[in-house]
Amino acid sequence: MTQPDIVPPAALLSDTSLGEGLRIGLFDSGLGGLSVLRDLRQHMPRAQLLYIADSGNAPYGERDDAFIAGRALAISEFLLSQGAQVIVVACNTATAMAVHTLRQRWPELPIVGVEPGVKPAVALSANKRIGVLATPGTLASDKFKRLIEMHGHDALIVPQPCPGLAKEIESGHLDSPALRALVETFSQPLREARVDTVVLGCTHYPFIAPLFQQALGPHVRIIDTAEAVARQTQRVSRDLVRDQNTNAEPSTQLWTSGSAAHLAQVAERWLNLKTQVSVFP
Repeated sequence: MTQPDIVPPAALLSDTSLGEGLRIGLFDSGLGGLSVLRDLRQHMPRAQLLYIADSGNAPYGERDDAFIAGRALAISEFLLSQGAQVIVVACNTATAMAVHTLRQRWPELPIVGVEPGVKPAVALSANKRIGVLATPGTLASDKFKRLIEMHGHDALIVPQPCPGLAKEIESGHLDSPALRALVETFSQPLREARVDTVVLGCTHYPFIAPLFQQALGPHVRIIDTAEAVARQTQRVSRDLVRDQNTNAEPSTQLWTSGSAAHLAQVAERWLNLKTQVSVFP
């Protein structure tokens, strides 16, 4: 049976809300998955979180399917070797291109992906005009097309590819002139289409949601699915065997295939998270 990627926000699951005794592995093409990590730390603060930023190969939105699938397999293998009990694919492009490969490789492993929140956007939109900001790879994927077929038939969906945006966010500077110029470029077609709801279809984009809000106007609702991913992770973790080692303190471990110093700096600046970063092959 196909596992759902995300579920709508629901009441906290009391027996898993803290995540005590659990090891959760997650990865992204780079820094974007830190937005998911942020919500997991809020909803499962007692869990041990293992995060890999594949920044040396970012952005995935400009890579082919085979490359992304290969990286997803290699990264997941490593996370499992570190004791991860759940894998969170904290990247929209990797979910679209490779989550099925991971589920074929480990059919019994809980795997949570992310996808653009089209369903909640349609439900919340007043004029049924929805903008979807995402990488070209995500918007061109069969998974996205199926998502539109399932949930977008009652609305006008305006897909807006954002080439170069995730790469600019990877620099770590969230208010640069170059970043503002890209946001304005990608917002203009959505303003012209008179959308009243916009979906952030890449985990990098929540970090610049204020810039999009400013460019789109205060009347536009912005949808981010990171919280829904955290709650889905709670749900799939409910029946997992927990580490009874009382010394298994909550922690966040970071690896990167790019600059360890850069990831450490960004994690501290964006999440107020001070931790050592290791290099991932």
